[in-house]
Amino acid sequence: MKNGITILLLAFCLINGAMASGELKPRVVILTDIAPGNIEPDDMESMVRLMTYADRLEIEALITTIGWNCDPYPTEWADSLYRVIDAYEKDVNNLAMRSGQKHFLTLKKEQQRQRIGYWPSPKYLRSRVAMGSQHAGIARVGNGNDTPGSELIIQLVDEDDPRPLWVCCWGGGNTLAQAIWRVKQERSPEQLKAFLHRLRVYTITDQDMVYAMRMNRAYSSHQWMRREFADDLLFIWDESAWLSQNELGSSHWDQYARLIQGKGHLGKAYPTYKWGVEGDTPSFVNVLPNGLHDPDHPEQIGWAGCFRRGICPDSLTTAWTNWQQPQKAISRGYEERFYPAVFNDFAARMEWAEKGNGNRNPVVVVNGRKGTKTIEIRAHSGKRVQLDASRSYDPDGHSLSFNWWIQKDAGSCPEGVTVEAQGDKASILIPEENRNAEIHVICEVTDNGSIPLSSYRRMVIRF
Repeated sequence: MKNGITILLLAFCLINGAMASGELKPRVVILTDIAPGNIEPDDMESMVRLMTYADRLEIEALITTIGWNCDPYPTEWADSLYRVIDAYEKDVNNLAMRSGQKHFLTLKKEQQRQRIGYWPSPKYLRSRVAMGSQHAGIARVGNGNDTPGSELIIQLVDEDDPRPLWVCCWGGGNTLAQAIWRVKQERSPEQLKAFLHRLRVYTITDQDMVYAMRMNRAYSSHQWMRREFADDLLFIWDESAWLSQNELGSSHWDQYARLIQGKGHLGKAYPTYKWGVEGDTPSFVNVLPNGLHDPDHPEQIGWAGCFRRGICPDSLTTAWTNWQQPQKAISRGYEERFYPAVFNDFAARMEWAEKGNGNRNPVVVVNGRKGTKTIEIRAHSGKRVQLDASRSYDPDGHSLSFNWWIQKDAGSCPEGVTVEAQGDKASILIPEENRNAEIHVICEVTDNGSIPLSSYRRMVIRF
């Protein structure tokens, strides 16, 4: 009887591989000015890519809102969002084979905490669609401007959940600003501060206005959020990664036409670009748990580059930005470096959407530790730190290559420190001087599948 129970438990774990890892997904809210593909296709492109990562991100809300090309936001444009969800519904059984998932949880359970690897039901995704502000600017924040989207954001932040809520602004962010304004009116300063501390914001430039007036920063609710809550709201203003994605995607469009468009029903919903390709994608790529960085530390390199806290393009407010030199050049260099890996990751998932099989990412294990969280190491001056990734593996049996490198744009790595690597092992000699320093080491592991995929692990060595 005991053996029978064990077999049943093992089968349950395989069927629900998504729920067995234990690691919770990051929570994301999308504010999107999604439009029909023949009008402005980039949001629809990014939405297709987002659906292929529904096993890695807990999609808490999909909120339609204004953008550069729409004030007011036409309600009928939301049909484009439902079209993508409809395509996901037709492909999700194939996508779920990637993690061995055989069924969906009940909607009630889906609305609780989701674990990495779990593919949500189309019913769940439709239940998370809401209308946000249909007009742009700070003037639309205040009494009489609550929307289902702003109310949903408040509800999500108030949930009993230790994870931060990432709000990804593909369009204007005044739906978020309205939520913050409402909380400010109704709660104490301490409660407002606690509310803000649970939020993270990533804006794709500033689209809380029509394009022709995009330099009028004071018109935007984004400036209000940065000015009023600079010390309590983690706010990323991206002026590099979205441009890189647009430009690199356009120049490599043949890859999208060949490996993305037409692949499964999601690929059939993926429109041809007009201005650029998937300019909003960096906002959620930044949060993907692939071991490369901790998004709560924007100075660390991720697939969306890296940021520094400083003055914004409005010359008045501060945030995490990448618009000034030399930071923009540093971030652009990483964005170009990672672009092939970011694209391949998407292309492999689209293959799963079409066929129900394909390549999967390597699993990086360093010094016996699995997962994607940063590994903290306390070292001693004059000693050597040993790093061992030999227990890393590929779920499809592919060969692995290892690249160890130091991210010198984060931490405080002393000059002259290098990583000595040989295959799946590496070491670093800690210098005698420079006490209280911090070295960020990346283990980058790539397989040799038909579409090569990469995974990462960050080690932070302090001494």
